[in-house]
Amino acid sequence: MVNKKNPADGGREARVYPLENQGGKPKAGGESSRGPFTGRPDQKPAGNTGYGALRGIGKPAGPVSPVKVPGAAPGAESLLFGAGRLREGIRLFRMKRYDIALKELAQVDGTGFSGEENAELAYYLGLCHTKLGHYEEALLYLDQVVASGKNVLRSYQCRMTLSYIYVITGKHKMAEFELMRLQKSGFESTQLYTTLAYIAWTKKNIRGALNCYERVLEMDENNTTAMNGLGYILVETNSDLVRGLRLCRRAVDRKPQNAVYMDSLGWAYFKNGDITGARTWLRKALDLTSQEKEIQDHWRVVTGEEPPRGK
Repeated sequence: MVNKKNPADGGREARVYPLENQGGKPKAGGESSRGPFTGRPDQKPAGNTGYGALRGIGKPAGPVSPVKVPGAAPGAESLLFGAGRLREGIRLFRMKRYDIALKELAQVDGTGFSGEENAELAYYLGLCHTKLGHYEEALLYLDQVVASGKNVLRSYQCRMTLSYIYVITGKHKMAEFELMRLQKSGFESTQLYTTLAYIAWTKKNIRGALNCYERVLEMDENNTTAMNGLGYILVETNSDLVRGLRLCRRAVDRKPQNAVYMDSLGWAYFKNGDITGARTWLRKALDLTSQEKEIQDHWRVVTGEEPPRGK
């Protein structure tokens, strides 16, 4: 199964966007500006409450005072206080306490910060909003980082995060634009190509999806996302049933508790004519994720409750 809920990974955790380190490789040069494209999603994603730093997030519990520094220049205490809050927000983010981290970061007064420090603040605000599903706010902050041009790698990371937001809000053309800009600038990562593969699949560009997954496996032969995605497409399109089954089997071997990989393997067995194997793995997938519609559909086909696709 090519997981429509999560283009970058066959599991249920979204991994398209970076959390600190994208792991990509800028091959040469790099871009430092946002360029002419400034599009935004037309509508707010369902469930987005829209609160956050842009609308004023709650004040800290209890009084907090700047650190007194004897002999410090005017404004130095406030600057140190802001820098301390920034460090604390980053620490909380790394602990995955995203809501508390956002509250802390939203209190930071960046007056007197260097351009690099303000970009760092915007970067973590953007990631916190992304993690919490506040996508409109996230877009604004991430755009600031890209436009600042202060850190090329940060710009790459933010473009990946932007592409993630566009994918999960159904703005695939915008996501593809971001990813192609990255690719043209010389940046490469497995996440970039798995996301491009997913977008190609949604556009029914089978060859494009296969090529992107193949590229991922060239970069990382143990990438289970690419194993599962490539294997599923090969069997779903009857392109190479034997290789597709082998790849799906490898993905399950590496992540034996992943219901989506089990579903892909069960479907691969079915497409190869092994009904017993298909039932075994689809049953295991359903036991782990009984509400997943595509797994239910596969199970009904394999058990004869509905005809196979295309028949």
